[in-house]
Amino acid sequence: MAVSAPKTARLRMLLGSACTLILALSLSSCATSSKTDKMSTGSIPAASLSKPVESMNATELAAAERSIALAYDRSPKDRNIGLNYANILRMNGKNAQALAVMQQVAIAYPSDREVLAAYGKAQAAAGQLEQALATIGRAQTPDRPDWRLYSAEGAVLDQMGRSQEARDRYRMALDAQPNEPSVLSNLGMSYVLSGNLRDAETYLKSAVAQPGADSRVRQNLALVVGLQGRFAEAEQIARRELDPAQAEANVTYLRTMLSQQNSWKQLAAADAHSKKPSTN
Repeated sequence: MAVSAPKTARLRMLLGSACTLILALSLSSCATSSKTDKMSTGSIPAASLSKPVESMNATELAAAERSIALAYDRSPKDRNIGLNYANILRMNGKNAQALAVMQQVAIAYPSDREVLAAYGKAQAAAGQLEQALATIGRAQTPDRPDWRLYSAEGAVLDQMGRSQEARDRYRMALDAQPNEPSVLSNLGMSYVLSGNLRDAETYLKSAVAQPGADSRVRQNLALVVGLQGRFAEAEQIARRELDPAQAEANVTYLRTMLSQQNSWKQLAAADAHSKKPSTN
């Protein structure tokens, strides 16, 4: 179901601050609260972290940032500490500081594919999209292509409005890693950004059904269902398979996203109007 250009514009404005695209590789960023996006279904090697960052709440993230900041001060050239620190800084909305950290890590490890990909993600989060594409491209190698890098490239292209190129990258990623939930989620959200909510829901339902699908993927499905006016169903999805605190955080996030620009009423009214028979 494609939607009109004005409604697509509203969707783009709504999703501009949403936690939608999962920017591939083994880095994280979109917590169950309204932080920025995430780079993979996994997390980088932990540097004294008690749990994966994607499962942390805001209080835990703040504590983790303080702890890793101390470790970073002691060992600024440690690869894993630098990656974790930049990752948590992004989750806490400190994109400029995360980029500065990743610049230093990239100087120390200029040929490390994971470092280059993380650097590209930091550039994208800081709004340096062309630079991010170039950096991710340097991390990719034709003889050993990495599906996570294809997906990361697609997420950046989607942010640039180059949706067809983005979907080509997601399909390349899926050819290499069939049924990967983070890539299916990105492909679904690509259709959201162009206003095609029906196809978006199809891909997101497929993503949620895969082993390894996490809260970010369910949150994206909940958002798409809510955008179609099925609010009760969206809240059920947002609460599914989470502890009560995480579930409530997801529902709060969902309501916040769908209340922007009065979008709950606007989108529901637009959907209702589109279903009325034409009088012409």
